[in-house]
Amino acid sequence: MFCAQQMMAASAVSSLLPEMAKQSSPSLAEVVKQVAEQQQSQVADVEKSKTVLFQLQVKCQELEKEMNAILLETKTTEKEIHLQDDAIEVTKYQCENLEAQVRALYSENLKLKCDAETVQEEFETILARNNEYREKIKDHKHLFWEMESKLPVMIELAKKKAFVEELKAKKENLICDLQNPEGSVIKQVQEEITLLKSETTTLKDLINKKRDLLEEEKRKHAKLRKEIEVQNKRYDAILKRLHCQLNKVHSNKRQWHWNIQQLEKKAAELRKCLEVAELQNIM
Repeated sequence: MFCAQQMMAASAVSSLLPEMAKQSSPSLAEVVKQVAEQQQSQVADVEKSKTVLFQLQVKCQELEKEMNAILLETKTTEKEIHLQDDAIEVTKYQCENLEAQVRALYSENLKLKCDAETVQEEFETILARNNEYREKIKDHKHLFWEMESKLPVMIELAKKKAFVEELKAKKENLICDLQNPEGSVIKQVQEEITLLKSETTTLKDLINKKRDLLEEEKRKHAKLRKEIEVQNKRYDAILKRLHCQLNKVHSNKRQWHWNIQQLEKKAAELRKCLEVAELQNIM
């Protein structure tokens, strides 16, 4: 660009040579001085425009960095959601295993109706609690989806990409305007810089709000995880109690078998005694 300005200055000097030839030597010096001053003014304008262009490029880089940071936070949130889903699936699997174990105990102890009914009541209580927790988890998921729909991160990212594209287009327009020395570029650039600062402040506020919402969601997930751990401990305690009841039933069953065998032995001895007594009576 500087070479073009030199060529323009040379052409201006060459166009003034015929007139300078008709004039005296002091007028020639004045013309050369004017051309030099005009060239220095143009060089100063170009340097200012370069500075403004560099500032705009720095702003674009900062916006790209902020966009990458938002993408990283989004990926981290998605990973945490997947981990929560895995934990929920594990809980469901444990509940299904517990249900199968209770049914197996019920099928093995049909004769012991009283104990089986007690086990069935406890099982129905556990199932109701599990359904309540499932409903809580569904409500929590629904609430999270509503919050995400109100704050669509991906739509916001698309808007930021479009904003970056708009900035690139503005940069191209600025480059074209800088090549025109007669244009009022500096005022326009200052106005755009002010607008960019206000938009940057707005974007930072939005990012802070989203960060606060994500922190609140993390706290909710931590609270839910604690509730699930407490429920698992309750399930373990109930399962241990069921095992104890089953062991007690088996112990009672063995005791009844032993009592029956003892009664049968006594009955056999009594029969023998009766047979001996009858033989004695016959004799």
